[in-house]
Amino acid sequence: MPDLKLRLACNDYDRCRALIDGSVRPDGISLDITRLKPRALFPRMLDHQEFDAAELSLASYATLVARDASPFVAIPVMLSKLFRHSCVYVRRGAGIERPQDLKGKRVGTTQYGATAAVYMKGMLQDEYGVKPEDMRWFVGGLSTPTEPPLVPLNLPDGIDLQFLAKGRTLEAMFEDGKLDALFAIYFPKLFLAGSPQIVRLFPNHREVEEDYYRRTRILPIMHTVVIRKDVYRDHPFVAPSLYRAFTAARDRAIEPLYDTDALMVSLPFLIDHIEQSRRVFGADFWAYGLEPNRPALDALCRYVYEQGLAPRRVQPDELFVPVE
Repeated sequence: MPDLKLRLACNDYDRCRALIDGSVRPDGISLDITRLKPRALFPRMLDHQEFDAAELSLASYATLVARDASPFVAIPVMLSKLFRHSCVYVRRGAGIERPQDLKGKRVGTTQYGATAAVYMKGMLQDEYGVKPEDMRWFVGGLSTPTEPPLVPLNLPDGIDLQFLAKGRTLEAMFEDGKLDALFAIYFPKLFLAGSPQIVRLFPNHREVEEDYYRRTRILPIMHTVVIRKDVYRDHPFVAPSLYRAFTAARDRAIEPLYDTDALMVSLPFLIDHIEQSRRVFGADFWAYGLEPNRPALDALCRYVYEQGLAPRRVQPDELFVPVE
């Protein structure tokens, strides 16, 4: 029997490279892979289910599952993990010296329901008692025009949220003193340019993030891998086959990190970074699967419910189909 032809879309991550170049192949599947940045991929998958399987925003997927409106199932492949303490930026002179000072402030973000923003809001509420309704929200493009929400918002009363008018951007408002903080998914151009107006809320974010992980075991998961329900219904073997292939590709990417002969002499900090990651997260610091990631998944499920994005609190087990 010929292999099943499957269209897969994901970013060009190192942990996907062996799938992309064909050195790892899923059993029984012939992959046609399209490399796309998440900002381009997610609308195409959410709006049109354009691919058979794809990387997708975890918060968007969990929200759809909670609404009983997901056209996808997912496998526990965590393609993107990232602490988001470093992504909260504040304006000098806005009177924000500590997280609690965000109360009553004007905060800009590109996607209120994006996974990164969901984790930032949840972390601030859990750790510092700052709730989403304590801030005034402005949603729009960071340095380009506004993009519509990935998943339609249905927010509870008490959330003060405005979408930017046509032609306005968050960074321009920030520079003009009309915003006090940015919850940025990407690096603001002002920050990269070294503007004295913008600083991180957590300047020592690495130490704060490590302490946060030790106490909570939460390493925020941004993206997972979904499969269209019709594809999974007709070919259920696709889920475990893709899971094994993504895991093998990840392992291929991790192996060279320990090859000191291959590391550039000018990058000794890379060895230190790897050793520190192992000390904090353990040897399997980029784990796939449900159980190693349960604390982060449970937090995300709680956050999308508490923040009014989901009508019920789903459980992590509801998000993924069996892969073993």
